This record gives sequence, C-alpha cells and structure tokens, in this order.
Amino acid sequence: MWGRQILLILIGLSGGVSVAAGLFSFIVELGVVSDFADRTHTADRIMLYEDSTALGGVLGNLFYLFQISLPFGKVLIPVFGILSGIFTGCWAMALAENLNVFPVFIRRLKILRYTAAFVIAMAAGRGIGGLIFFSQRW
Repeated sequence: MWGRQILLILIGLSGGVSVAAGLFSFIVELGVVSDFADRTHTADRIMLYEDSTALGGVLGNLFYLFQISLPFGKVLIPVFGILSGIFTGCWAMALAENLNVFPVFIRRLKILRYTAAFVIAMAAGRGIGGLIFFSQRW
C-alpha cells in the first residue's frame, strides 16, 4: 500500500517538474525575460529575473494547489490580473515575433497601411476578452 502511494507521488512530482522545467525554459528561450532586462537596461540582474520567474511559477502552483488565501486578497486581485495580463501579452508577442506571424499575415491580407492599428486592435481585443472572461467568473 505505502509503496504504491510513494510511486504515485514520485511519478506526479517528476511529471510536474519536467513540465514546469519545459515551460520556464520556453519562456527564457523566447527571450521574454532577457528582452525585459534589455529594455530596462538592467541586464546585470538577468539571473534575478529568471529566478523570480521560476519562483512566481512555483508559488502560483502552491497557492492554487493548497488554496492558500492572502490577506487583502480582493484588493490584490486586480493588481495580479494586470501584471499577469502584461506578462502573458509579452509572452504571446515574443512567440509571435519569433515565428514571424505578423509579416506573413500582413502580406497575405495586404494590410500595409494600418499595421499599427491592426496590432493595437489585437491587443485591445485580447484585453476586452480577458476582462469579459474574468468579470463573469466573479
């Protein structure tokens, strides 16, 4: 009985660690963290940024898994939402930039004049969609 439980724990932990390692290496490989450091002229603190990203993922999982509540949680939810949205948007833009999605898409649809408006409309649509999604959950 105990052997089976220990085996399940080891399989679950090793699977979770491998998925998390893959996700965080993907974030680092996309250049989101290094791009933030480059734009803020703080490249000497890149290890701190990478450690903070990993720690944020670990803490987020722990808070979700064990249903830990924070004091002033209702006040912090909008702040968390904004920061999560900014990070997710930067991650999505870094992925799109690496895949060269926008040049191909713009060339196919022959949208040459209004490229900036197109990108802003996509960002606004994502923000409004997230706002609708999360407002219905409350």
